[in-house]
Amino acid sequence: MIFSFALLMMLQTVVHTSTPSHDAAAAVEVGHVYAEGRDASADVDAALSRAAVSGKTVIIVMGANWCHDSRGLAKWFETPRFTAMMQPKYEIVYVDAGKPQTGDGRNPDIIKRFGGKKQKNTPYVMMISSGGKLLNRDDARSWRNADSRSEDAIYRYFAEFISA
Repeated sequence: MIFSFALLMMLQTVVHTSTPSHDAAAAVEVGHVYAEGRDASADVDAALSRAAVSGKTVIIVMGANWCHDSRGLAKWFETPRFTAMMQPKYEIVYVDAGKPQTGDGRNPDIIKRFGGKKQKNTPYVMMISSGGKLLNRDDARSWRNADSRSEDAIYRYFAEFISA
């Protein structure tokens, strides 16, 4: 009986750990990446300075710790699959955006700096060239459903900018 129970528990573990999709992101703990007290402009400036030397693209994620879509996207970025693709090509900056939906947004000057459209939701994702040009002005606001998107769809979106 004990052996049967142990075998059943092992099988459940194998099935659970081999299930794809959100399990990979769910297993990652990102904490509070959208820090309220940080100097967001300084963080962006530092990333742009590194990108100017390395030639990397800068991803600025304007999100919030209260937002499941912001946290979900950050979790995907920390999975091994995304890290392997992104680390050599991107600088990622997480910026606390507050609650722009209710008029209590924070750091809107960062979006204005790059000529982005007004932030109405979180997360708002800007792809910035190593030369400081906004590459995705038309769809930077489209990430409000990030946690509902498939892993492959998110991966493809960011992979297409590698050669940009």
